[in-house]
Order: sequence, then structure tokens, then C-alpha cells
Amino acid sequence: SIASADMDLNQLEAFLTAQTKKQGGITPDQAAVIAKFWKNHRTHIHESLINQSRWDNVLKNMNWRVDLKSQLRHIDQINTPVAIVEMELGKNGQ
Repeated sequence: SIASADMDLNQLEAFLTAQTKKQGGITPDQAAVIAKFWKNHRTHIHESLINQSRWDNVLKNMNWRVDLKSQLRHIDQINTPVAIVEMELGKNGQ
């Protein structure tokens, strides 16, 4: 819960306090150890979760444009915007 929410120190303190008060929860000593560990390793844990959630492919380039139709059989379709998007994918790290 702490890592997925990327809790700041205030959120962490409130969360751990609630966990110590919950029946069958953690002890205050355990809360202190968790808090110290999170403070020391928060950035590394967050980066690791981001890297695990990425696809193998990454977005290398993207081009887009919006076209307006000027001639059609039906008058109600004229000036209807159409978005055209081109995305180039590549392998992560290449």
C-alpha cells in the first residue's frame, strides 16, 4: 500500500498509525522500522515499480494532424474533424 500510493512522510505516518491501532496490526517498533526503511529507499522502490510496469516497447516518436473534410455526399458530414495519429514504437533501451 505504501509503495503503490507513493506516500509522502505525512501520509506514511498516518497510515502506520492506523496500522498500529488496528486489531492484529503492526507494533509501534515495526512501524518505526517500516518508516525508516521507506524514508531511506522510497526513490529506489518507486523507480523499480515504474520499471516493472512498463511495456517492452516505448514511444519513440509521434506525429499527429487534424483534417477537415471539405467534400462529401452528405452535407452534414462536411467540416467533420478527423484526427490522424502516427506513433513509432521501439524496444526499451534501444
